[in-house]
Amino acid sequence: MLSIKVPPLGESIVEATVSRWLKKEGDVVAAGDTLVELDTDKITVEVPALKPGVLAKRAKSEGDVVHVDDVLGELDESAVPATAGAKQAGSAASAAAPAPTPAAASTGAGGRAASTTQRASSAPPSQSETTKSSPAARKIADERGIDIAAVAGTGRGGVVSKPDVLAQPPRGNGATPGERETREKMSTRRKRIAENLLQSQHATAHLTTFNEVDMSAINALREKYKEKVEKEHGVKLTFMPFFVRAACAALKQFPMVNAQIDGDAIVYKHYVNMGIAVAADQGLVVPNIKDADRKGTIDLSREIAEVAKRARDGKLTMDDLTGGTFTITNGGVFGSLISTPIINYPQVGILGLHKTQDRPVAINGEVKIRPMMYIALSYDHRIVDGQQAVLFLVRVKELIEDPAAMLIE
Repeated sequence: MLSIKVPPLGESIVEATVSRWLKKEGDVVAAGDTLVELDTDKITVEVPALKPGVLAKRAKSEGDVVHVDDVLGELDESAVPATAGAKQAGSAASAAAPAPTPAAASTGAGGRAASTTQRASSAPPSQSETTKSSPAARKIADERGIDIAAVAGTGRGGVVSKPDVLAQPPRGNGATPGERETREKMSTRRKRIAENLLQSQHATAHLTTFNEVDMSAINALREKYKEKVEKEHGVKLTFMPFFVRAACAALKQFPMVNAQIDGDAIVYKHYVNMGIAVAADQGLVVPNIKDADRKGTIDLSREIAEVAKRARDGKLTMDDLTGGTFTITNGGVFGSLISTPIINYPQVGILGLHKTQDRPVAINGEVKIRPMMYIALSYDHRIVDGQQAVLFLVRVKELIEDPAAMLIE
């Protein structure tokens, strides 16, 4: 028997939660097949089969907390049917061939393999396996405890899509008739998010300053070029890359906001790894764009879209999540008008963006209706003075209201 163990989880991560098993006991697997997924506070880790065989035992259940090198299950290497070997070798002809019957397996691979193959192949498929659904929909259904067979599909041909599943109440906190309260175990990621936010509040001298930005110029620029950019570069031109560039320019002018405290020393970062807060289904994550200060608007647009997709799909790597120096969070996509974002510790500053809303403003003695956005900078007052914080936010405002100025930054 080959033990299936929890692999190294990444820098400073010592535990994870068994999110879901993708294979059942008795299933035939090929080398490289994902057996189980583990959720950490930062990423989802896929544990593959190192060799072909049959999953003999699942030692841990979904929801269990595990540590590095814990045994998750056992793989029987000796019970390898011919189909598994063919799959491992990558033979297209064998992969396309029908699965052997129990009788054929007993004559070709030995009695033990035959009985295992029979058990795996004769088990009737569950309703969730026969329901037409997307992989993302199945993953979310498993995470939320939803019976996907009971979900009505709105996709083409009745396929159940991710939005269909998200519209259903989770089994863990969906009350049944007569229940006034329900209880759901907090996930490892949610616990770590809570701990990190509390650490930020307790370990920093947290303060927030506000300003407002006239979005007219950026709106006009985006309307002028968004179709051209999407056609020629294959990316959607959003507002975020403009704010990233403006923040990078302001950080260059006020480097204290991009620094960190290390004991009794201040560490200045002469680069910007820009964190972008993403509200994924599993919880808030902050992947970062490396060396964002050296990249143009198109490259930033592409990288922001890619990292946000990886976050939503649970495909972030440790490199995505480490090394950030400053963060931007955009509550405006959910309709937030104003908020006080919490610093992504050990960083010392975070820029909060909000909903753009038409408001009357005084311009040259006249009242005009303009698309306005409140922006907020939360900062660690231990090393960032109020003057620096206010001037940083003013600089961001100036660059967004006059985006041509970013060309000479």
